[in-house]
Amino acid sequence: MDKLNFIKNGVSRLPPGFRFQPTDEELVFQYLKCKIFSCPLPASIIPEVNVCKYDPWDLPGGCDEQERHFFSSKESKYRNSNRMSRTTKCGYWKATGSDKRISSSTCNGIIGLRKTLVFYEGKSPNGSRTNWILHEYRLINVESPTNSTQNYGNEIGDWVLCRLSMRKRSLEYGSTSTHNNATNSRLMFDFMMVNNNKTCSSTSSSCSSSSNNNIEVSSNHHENGYADF
Repeated sequence: MDKLNFIKNGVSRLPPGFRFQPTDEELVFQYLKCKIFSCPLPASIIPEVNVCKYDPWDLPGGCDEQERHFFSSKESKYRNSNRMSRTTKCGYWKATGSDKRISSSTCNGIIGLRKTLVFYEGKSPNGSRTNWILHEYRLINVESPTNSTQNYGNEIGDWVLCRLSMRKRSLEYGSTSTHNNATNSRLMFDFMMVNNNKTCSSTSSSCSSSSNNNIEVSSNHHENGYADF
């Protein structure tokens, strides 16, 4: 049976109704591991793209896709360093949080690490944070531990697997929306108070006479044995 090929002109294209939603374990051990060791892939669906040579909005694929996946070659930032270059034309990727360990009972001595990165527009370190999120998966050999990768071991191969997505703004700005609603309510209340004060000031004499009349009526009620509530 021929291997399924869903890549056309460097872009992953699935038939209508199909979705590519692999788990972390599947990405690491079914795709990245096979890519590094030159084994047949389950399907040709992940294109090869040097992710850090493009801004996230310029990467292949439609912006309406919830997630996009790429095989990206490792490109060192310095000649004598394993640190990857993550600077693009309009910004840079910055790591956040700690790496997540991904293991499989069928692969002894090899694990995956998932690094989370956020895209910032502008020059480091004063860039503006965006909603673009990148998960970078690497393959690690745990049988020969060193201090190079958080004591996990040596990285294997010249490829990483990247999953690109955009965080939904409703989740990020939900608290801000609530704050704005509260602020608008407070401003409306202040506006009404100002208008009421102006009305009473312009008719101070009528307000005073009305108050006196109320006092007289109140006293009459007390004389007749009625109580005010």
